[in-house]
Amino acid sequence: MKRIIEANFLPAPVEEAKEKPRILVIDDNRDFTYSAKLGLERTGRYSVWEENEPHRAHQTAQRVLPDLILLDIAMPETDGGEVAARIESDPILHRTPVVFLTALVTKAEARSGLRIQGHPFLAKPISIPELINAIEEHLPVRTAS
Repeated sequence: MKRIIEANFLPAPVEEAKEKPRILVIDDNRDFTYSAKLGLERTGRYSVWEENEPHRAHQTAQRVLPDLILLDIAMPETDGGEVAARIESDPILHRTPVVFLTALVTKAEARSGLRIQGHPFLAKPISIPELINAIEEHLPVRTAS
């Protein structure tokens, strides 16, 4: 007989009356963006959008107006640095926090506080709890309207 054990390591959902922070995950790996979307939305705390085409990432960000962007660095054709530069030069998006995701560094390097192009970064592979911690650390504080 197989047993399934569920661990409750995710934070409690936010109140439904509040608008959830919008997270945009940009990565050419569809499996990664899909699993990140499912894992983050499962918490009940975030609305998550995926973009798997780096050349469309800026347009998607303009449409979604995310509160935070998780952005892979190593992508074909247009790398994450180019996407970040476009976002930073956009008058509407320039204040949107970008957190790079990369398999090019170790977890120890990611924890060291170093930055890539002025942005924090996370080492892949990454777990959903690690993503949540990074989102909460870099998500802008919302003021009551």
